[in-house]
Amino acid sequence: MAKKTSTGTKIGGGFILLLLIVAMAGFGVEGFGTSARSIGKVGDRDISTNEYARALQEELRALTQQMGQPVPFQQAQLFGVDQGVLQQLVMRATLDNEAANLGVSVGDGIVQQEILGISAFQGIDGRFDRESYRFSLQNLGLSESEFEEQIRADAARGILQAAVVSGASASQTQRDLILEFAGEMRDFTVLTLARFDLETLVPRPSEADLAQFHEENIDQFTLPAGKRLQYALITPTMLLDTLEIDEDTLRAEYDRRASEFRRAERRLVERIVYRDDATAAEAMARIDAGEADFETLAAERGLELEDTDMGDVSVTDLGAAGASVFALDGPGVTGPHSTSLGPALFRVNAILPAQETPFAEARNQLRDELGADMAARILSQQLDDFEDLLAGGASVADLVAETEMDGGVIDWRDGDTEGVAAYAEFREAARAAQVGDFPEIMLLDNGGLFALELIEDLPAQPQPLADVRADVQRAWEEADIATRLEQQAEALQARLADGESFDDLGFVPARFSGLVRTDFLPDLPRDLVGMAFDLEPGAMAVLPQGAQVHLLRLDAVTGPDRADPDVARLGNVISQQLEQGLAQDIFAYFVSALQQDTQIRLNQAVIDAVHQQF
Repeated sequence: MAKKTSTGTKIGGGFILLLLIVAMAGFGVEGFGTSARSIGKVGDRDISTNEYARALQEELRALTQQMGQPVPFQQAQLFGVDQGVLQQLVMRATLDNEAANLGVSVGDGIVQQEILGISAFQGIDGRFDRESYRFSLQNLGLSESEFEEQIRADAARGILQAAVVSGASASQTQRDLILEFAGEMRDFTVLTLARFDLETLVPRPSEADLAQFHEENIDQFTLPAGKRLQYALITPTMLLDTLEIDEDTLRAEYDRRASEFRRAERRLVERIVYRDDATAAEAMARIDAGEADFETLAAERGLELEDTDMGDVSVTDLGAAGASVFALDGPGVTGPHSTSLGPALFRVNAILPAQETPFAEARNQLRDELGADMAARILSQQLDDFEDLLAGGASVADLVAETEMDGGVIDWRDGDTEGVAAYAEFREAARAAQVGDFPEIMLLDNGGLFALELIEDLPAQPQPLADVRADVQRAWEEADIATRLEQQAEALQARLADGESFDDLGFVPARFSGLVRTDFLPDLPRDLVGMAFDLEPGAMAVLPQGAQVHLLRLDAVTGPDRADPDVARLGNVISQQLEQGLAQDIFAYFVSALQQDTQIRLNQAVIDAVHQQF
């Protein structure tokens, strides 16, 4: 919106960013080896080299944050950053020149007020700190007078801008038209038909049907372009048989993880806590008398069952109540028992008996897990050896032939996850592989190592019918179902048009009322609401959606309720947006007219010299 903003807010926000920019200070004679300290002039207003350089640096920093990585100046130029900065500075200089011609300015008191309100210049007590002010401007390469003139110029531009757009107001007619469009409501009925609504069974396709469908839809049965890759792979699992782990080590690991292999009895328990013993005892009495169950008591306490669930617990987890709860020989309710939260009733839903896995049964698991850790450490130590072989000129095939690495050739296409392609790291490397890339050793999440190199690119490959017969038949059936459903929906539409009702048709549709254009209906296509707003009352349309089809009938159109507070708020938002757009257009035309009547001279040589500093 092109309205006057608080200069203090504007300068304060911008100044915090400017405090980060210290590297660009000092452009001028020393920076360029020339006396030029200006990149150009708009009327009587100079655009200094420092000003242009700082603005470029701000845009580069913002672009770096947006891209998530440093952006070279040459790349920023491809994005038009330098031209955008230059246009912005020329516009500002045009407004400064016009403000000076009109005698628009602000006094020292306003400048002082703005400076005192900038948080970057305030001390820990929130008051203006003279040393912070001087130090900050020194880092920016600005004198106090230069900075104060910038504030004075910003304020003058704000006054000029506010004067230009002050008369911008939204047309009531335009506002009402947009509000009528945005606030219009519609009532409609939707009948959804699926496979089980078909009037006839889906026939079995003939061989000729499948062949024709396969040919006409060959894109559905074509393998995507891929890559033929030579790979070498070694994983910790592949080394397990070569490792010796003594029995003492395995038994020590078993003892260390005793809680995992020796699990005490546990129970699935729920709990309701009461404020006092009397209330808890009364609740238990009602359960014993059959007057209430646990669910009823929970509801009376305003609890959902999930709020009472304690999960599977051991006797020690329940503290003082543990012995009583575990004394139940099956599911049931017991209590009241004391807890740290107060007296409580406990319900046991299931008993999980104690389990103990003997060492003999856990031995293989322990060996595999310890062996995998040992193998991963061994592979990490061998990493340099494999890299040295590649650095010495060995190919990936040589790694397979000369080391413990396994491997071969794989025709990989995006979406393949079999064999070595089951590893996400391999798939990522395969996508990035290019002809001529130097192979390198890469890591898998499980501690394994692999290398690959591209032999050749594979073109997209249509699959013969014999190889994809089941997929073709399934697709043919889905297409046939969709066609039949659409035909059935159109027949129902014709019957409705002849005066029959949905009840006459034997279907129960879904009915919606008071929907606006932006509403969303779960489980229905996004286009359905939009389609309803394209129809006239009483009109119908059919919307296919895969194995479903939707028959839509528009029942009523209602204009926005002007007495509804939400509609009133929407009208205010529309007015604000119209005023903003109008103000922006007016101001843009004003600046354009000024620039046509103002002499603009830019020194391209100095501009290029600033660019060279980046």
